[in-house]
Amino acid sequence: MRPVAVIGVGMTKFGELWEKSFRQLVAEAGLEAVRDAGIPGEKIDAMYVGSMSAGRLIGQEHLGPLAVDEAGLAHTHMPSVRVEAADASGGAAFRQALLAVASGAHDVAVVGGAEKMTDVIDQEQINTLATAADQEWEAFFGATYPSLWAMMAQKHMHDYGTTREQLAMVAVKNHLHGSMNSKAAYGSVIDAKTVLGSPMVSDPLRLFDSASNVDGAAAVVIADLETAKRLNPHPVLIKGSGSATDTLALHDRHSLTELAATRIAAERAYKMAGLKPADMQFAEVHDCFTIAEVMAIEDLGFVKKGEGGKAVESGMTGLKGKLPVNPSGGLKARGHPPGATGIAQIAELVWQLRGTAGQRQVQGAKRGLAHNVGGSGASAYVHILEGL
Repeated sequence: MRPVAVIGVGMTKFGELWEKSFRQLVAEAGLEAVRDAGIPGEKIDAMYVGSMSAGRLIGQEHLGPLAVDEAGLAHTHMPSVRVEAADASGGAAFRQALLAVASGAHDVAVVGGAEKMTDVIDQEQINTLATAADQEWEAFFGATYPSLWAMMAQKHMHDYGTTREQLAMVAVKNHLHGSMNSKAAYGSVIDAKTVLGSPMVSDPLRLFDSASNVDGAAAVVIADLETAKRLNPHPVLIKGSGSATDTLALHDRHSLTELAATRIAAERAYKMAGLKPADMQFAEVHDCFTIAEVMAIEDLGFVKKGEGGKAVESGMTGLKGKLPVNPSGGLKARGHPPGATGIAQIAELVWQLRGTAGQRQVQGAKRGLAHNVGGSGASAYVHILEGL
């Protein structure tokens, strides 16, 4: 397997982008990534597109050719395919492209993720998100995406003493980071009182514990390392990649306080990279709800199980802490277009490792981790990137 690097990144602003279509978002992010890589479109060998909801919400399946067409490259007849893994679709697409380039099947590939979530009523969004759960044993009986994560939060609080205030601190931190990100959907700083006083969604999770599903797209260009060094003066090496799955239904898992798929995907990524959790200098994790970030930093090995809430409270995961988590603002403040999230995480890693993240720059960052989850944890993708 050949070493592979990222040579270009692009991303639209995330938010309620009613004036832009799915096609426009795909083209905007993709063209920005290609320009950043400094290569002509004809140099691209393949495309991979991550998306969860396009078929249901905009009635558009068959996204691979659409992405090539919108890039003005239909004449090249390059292979292009959609990849779906619920809200881990971006991470899944990135891994598929990585394996293809590492194997030698392609030298240069574009990986994109896109979603158009806000042009429908809320119930349509809710119904679409529920497709990431077990339809027969969860959704049919009224279990919603928030209620599944709420059960995990209740159990974590019961077993480890995690507090409501600690969950609120996750949201406060990520909104502070997001206020420094011009691409973020929600750039306002909030306080714990705002989180704790927001409307209840599913006890104990409140509105400000929850990431919002928004519109947006992100894209990256990857190449084998030899080609990358020839095309771009600042490639970012993909050191490790791991993926794993778990039971689709929450009730079949051995624990409600651990995402085994995250833990195993991380172990595989660390092994491939020849690194350990302590070697990471920052991380972008899947904080679809505040409890998700608390559990993620435990399952990724950054703290012991049950100590995630205390780690957030101590300031460890803040921008100036020992291990900054979600310097982009995370799903909570940057916003969560499910198919684009995993690619946006990779883009943030690249900006940080290039030293171009502006006010939210993690000082001295040379290595970072991205963690993308599908559904309530049935799929997980972990990638480790390192600056050269």
